[in-house]
Amino acid sequence: MSSTLTHLECSFCGRILDANRLQNLCPDCQSPLLARYDLARVREAVTPAEIEHRPHGLWRWHELLPVSDPHCRLTLGEGGTPLIQAHRLAERVGLTTLYIKDEGLNPTGSFKARGMAVAVSRALELGARTLVTPTAGNAGGAMAAYAALAGLEAHVFMPRDAPLLNQLEVQMYGAHLTLVDGLINDAAQLAAAEAAKHNWFDVSTLKEPYRIEGKKTMGLELALHFAENGHWQLPDVVFYPTGGGVGLIGMWKAFDEMVALGWVEKRRPRLVVVQSDGCAPIVKAFEAHADSAQVWQNAHTIASGLRVPAVRGDRLVLRALRETGGTAIAVSDAEILEAQRLIAQLAGVFAAPEGAATYAGLVKLVQSGWIKPDERVLLYNTGTGMKYTHLLTPPS
Repeated sequence: MSSTLTHLECSFCGRILDANRLQNLCPDCQSPLLARYDLARVREAVTPAEIEHRPHGLWRWHELLPVSDPHCRLTLGEGGTPLIQAHRLAERVGLTTLYIKDEGLNPTGSFKARGMAVAVSRALELGARTLVTPTAGNAGGAMAAYAALAGLEAHVFMPRDAPLLNQLEVQMYGAHLTLVDGLINDAAQLAAAEAAKHNWFDVSTLKEPYRIEGKKTMGLELALHFAENGHWQLPDVVFYPTGGGVGLIGMWKAFDEMVALGWVEKRRPRLVVVQSDGCAPIVKAFEAHADSAQVWQNAHTIASGLRVPAVRGDRLVLRALRETGGTAIAVSDAEILEAQRLIAQLAGVFAAPEGAATYAGLVKLVQSGWIKPDERVLLYNTGTGMKYTHLLTPPS
């Protein structure tokens, strides 16, 4: 069966747009676009049991993904990452059950592979020849890898102080790398200008509609992980490290689609945004009961993926938190490094700083009573710590 994609919908003003041509932001209000599907057709075409018996990986969900031509469904083996029950880590923080979804085992070492696999596949299907993206590091490497697989030209704009491994990775995949003085928002401005000048297709965070679709498979997979006696279920609370917020938006969208399909019950997990206290625009907006976030000034943190001062999907992230009864919390760099050590030593996962931030946030919310001891809690580790060894002190 081909994709059941029907149209694109503006996430703010509701304008409907053609899904069969390359699209970026809504032409009316410049808000992100969301892919919409014929869910009745999906319900008739496939059952949860059939999906369970398919090979692991992102494309097992192809009815709920936007690429119709199987030859355009690029894959490097992304998706199907393990769910690890962290017994010792749970005991330390006073929980009965604690899980880690380890996205560091994706191709290119992070969850960015999911979003870029689908975005590049759809761009290929719709005839794009040259792609461009700004990045804090991992998204650039992922885009470069899938562009290489597809035979597309790729341009990556990255802050000059991004980890050296991220820079080398982009170049190894054959993409054109431009280093920018400043932060990711400065890289985004230059990338957008060059895209307009050369007619490149911009796959920046939330500037096209399909990276969300790849990331939503993280949420779809949770229903499989927590299935009992053939009934798909979801955890009680999901902690997610949030820079641009695409993954959180994607999971929120996945939960809604599964509820509409009748695949899970209406109760959704409470979503928790975790940010660095050196760059926490979503936390500040959530605490102020605002509908949008302001640009964070003088952003700084060791977690490069969290150093995103301007969040394009701020309205969607805040809406997801409030609709699920979630919250947002900021942690320090010192807390991130301590959490990274504890996750490695008590759960066997060498987490990226962004992923480690989720445990630091969990500790605070357990101490405050917001998390109950018997709740099923899941942390997302979004990347491998192997890419961040420059932050660690060598043994003496």
